[in-house]
Amino acid sequence: MPVISLKGEAADLSLVEVLQQAQELSGLFCATPGEGVALFEYLLALCYASDTFPSSDEEWAHWVAQEHRLDEVEKWLVRESADDWDLFHAERPLGQNSQLRQQFDEDATGPAQLVIERVGDYVQLFDHHHLEHPVPLSAAAAFRALLTQHHYGLAGRARISGKMLGPKLTNLAAGRLQGRIRVVVQGRTLADTLRLNLYPPAGGKVGHFNHSWNSGISRRDFKTKPPGRPTSGPADLHSSLGRSVLLGPVPAAEGRPVLVDRVLIGAGELLDLDPGRDHDDAVLSRMLNGHRKPLWPSPTRALWREAHALYTAATRETRGLFGRLRHLEFPYEGGGPPCVLWAVGLIANKTVAATWTEGHFPYAPSQGQELCDASRRGSEIAEYVARALERAAYAAWKVAYPNPKPTDRKAQMARFDARRELWPAAKEPFMRLLDETARGGDVDLGLRDYAGELRAQAEEFLRNRLDAQQRDEKGMLARARAEQRFQADMADTKAPAELREERQR
Repeated sequence: MPVISLKGEAADLSLVEVLQQAQELSGLFCATPGEGVALFEYLLALCYASDTFPSSDEEWAHWVAQEHRLDEVEKWLVRESADDWDLFHAERPLGQNSQLRQQFDEDATGPAQLVIERVGDYVQLFDHHHLEHPVPLSAAAAFRALLTQHHYGLAGRARISGKMLGPKLTNLAAGRLQGRIRVVVQGRTLADTLRLNLYPPAGGKVGHFNHSWNSGISRRDFKTKPPGRPTSGPADLHSSLGRSVLLGPVPAAEGRPVLVDRVLIGAGELLDLDPGRDHDDAVLSRMLNGHRKPLWPSPTRALWREAHALYTAATRETRGLFGRLRHLEFPYEGGGPPCVLWAVGLIANKTVAATWTEGHFPYAPSQGQELCDASRRGSEIAEYVARALERAAYAAWKVAYPNPKPTDRKAQMARFDARRELWPAAKEPFMRLLDETARGGDVDLGLRDYAGELRAQAEEFLRNRLDAQQRDEKGMLARARAEQRFQADMADTKAPAELREERQR
């Protein structure tokens, strides 16, 4: 049985042990946010496959309020055939495609190819020495990386020959969660989190669970590109095989863990997703062309700067996860918000993974509108202070470089621009504002304190940038112009009221 690591545990736990202890465990512990989401997706699929899910929104609310037991999932898994859950089965390897075996010896590489953060570009046409190193992964780590590939794998060309199974084997499609923000509602325990994110399936149909490419439904071939197949239900959706993968185990000595030293990756399933059925958690944003699409990860904006999009969905959406969540009365008592909105996305540079972006945003349905107001206004304040720093940098630059070359402007301006320091520093007071609001704090008072802290930070960062100037007449004038520009922006009638109030104190 595959194993996964859990928070506070020194050793890996099997899937059965995870489900047995879900009521006591605080959550999953994973090397990356994407791996955590992939494992959680798998647990959701197990719940649906075992017929453990609410049949209506009303029953869902009852399940959450009464902390409905999830014992049936674990009992179902114990009754399952061991062959269906064998990671190294000769014909039906769990989550994999045994058809790749006929070219495994020729095309397989080291296990780094399985890990999104280590693979680099998948393409076979480049020289990737790091993929040849056979430093093995544990079976547990390989299983987690396998699931992450299924959900977040990037588009591109695979490092595999298509001469046996077909040329389309090399065409990797983007995973279903690649390119959008996945939102998971986290409760106090893993069981709470599962209950909060289980949803009534459309028509009551859970669909099939994808044990292996080589069992269950008839899947695509690799001769031609087929149309995407509709999902048969949430068990299918959350266990879909976005990659064809085959793992090569190292013979293990008795009592030693099984290791994986070779892997092979090719194209996987193509899904035709139904936004109304398959995007239960999506935070929809309006585009210029009028179409709505799920919130996507940005390489230039930290995820906390989009918190207002999550809270807006939580106060306005009438369907899906947020539609259910906004009407929920939590049974929890004591300090802290009853749940957290965990948002995760993968930022990529074309076909190469760059970094994960994530945010943990406190949420209490009773404070939904207050959180929406605090996050929106807090973001506006931060944006305004950042623009003021940019304008101050421009004022200093105009004095320090009276006759600049156009090509030098960007580098010269960067000397005075303190936004690089502001954005990382602004996250902590913003999150503190949200936490206090979720606990019932006064929004207006919290925003005034938050604005004052941001302004003080910005003044310090600007001062540090200007301290590098020469102490001659030009340097002093550049400093004076920059500080005057910043203070004028803080007092401007267009400035957020909280910043103007802070200046008048």
